[in-house]
Amino acid sequence: MKNALLILVFILAAIAGGFFWGKHHSGPAAPGAAAGAKADAKPAEEEGEAPRVARDAKGNAVITMSDELQGDMGIQAANPAALRLSPEVKGYGRVLDPAPLAALMTELASAQAACLASSNEFARLKTLEGQGNASTRALQAADAAAQRDQLAVLSAQDRLVLSWGKALVEEPNLAACIQSLSALDTVLVRIDLPVGEKLETPAGARIVTLSGNTVDAAFVGLAPNVDPQMQGRGFNFQVRSNASRLAPGEAVVGYLKVPGEPLTGVVIPREAVVRAEGAGWVYLLDKSAAEAFTRTEIALDHPTEAGWFVTKGVSAGQYVVIQGAQQLLSIELKGGGGE
Repeated sequence: MKNALLILVFILAAIAGGFFWGKHHSGPAAPGAAAGAKADAKPAEEEGEAPRVARDAKGNAVITMSDELQGDMGIQAANPAALRLSPEVKGYGRVLDPAPLAALMTELASAQAACLASSNEFARLKTLEGQGNASTRALQAADAAAQRDQLAVLSAQDRLVLSWGKALVEEPNLAACIQSLSALDTVLVRIDLPVGEKLETPAGARIVTLSGNTVDAAFVGLAPNVDPQMQGRGFNFQVRSNASRLAPGEAVVGYLKVPGEPLTGVVIPREAVVRAEGAGWVYLLDKSAAEAFTRTEIALDHPTEAGWFVTKGVSAGQYVVIQGAQQLLSIELKGGGGE
């Protein structure tokens, strides 16, 4: 009887152990496999939503992303404005310091005053000498003084012309012009062309500061000398309304207006341009898919108040990214999580 009970206990224990092993080894396998499938599916789904970076036939980077992701990143695209611009020649220069001009003008005025006084004294002594009331020696001394003062006037005039050009010196109201220059109400700008660039008489110029401000300038005349660094022809211009507060010595870029057919192009906003690989680039949106952005190089040769004037690479009918271009460049450089 006791043996029968022991056998029954062993059988029951074996059945219970088998049930426990099956529950903990075979049963949980299905939930584990489902969890693994979900884990695999989630990155695949995220990878599908992430930006993809590829290259087109020309080697330009192409970033593809969904409309939802574009909205989340705040990316906006718009058509650039069309513009016709007069042909220009690019040069480099600086704002001239009017202090040497003012000093030469003061010297000229002093020499003219001294010359007038000595000439009057010589004429007076000449009259007295004819009446026998002045000596010949005094007359000769007065004559020498008058000639010396005349030479001083000629010297000051010659230095003015040699330093600043004949056109400026012959200004009808030169004194008022110098006073305006000294107060920085107006400024003189010298623009030098590169060696080999030829230009007779420009109609005017657009002066662009290093900060991007653009002002118009009137042509004054040819520069009287050659810049030792540029070694090209120089031109003087006058900015008659110095609202940009150009200062003497400030470096500028000049775009000299020349005769010819106007250039046709578009204006790219400055915030749409990104810098990479030593050049300027914009991202163009593919109108057909509306999900692909192609990085396209543009020439930054013609700055304007509204942005960069571009004649090649972008047309008025294309869509340019005007907000979020730097984010696209960051995605491209990081690989975008795609190709």
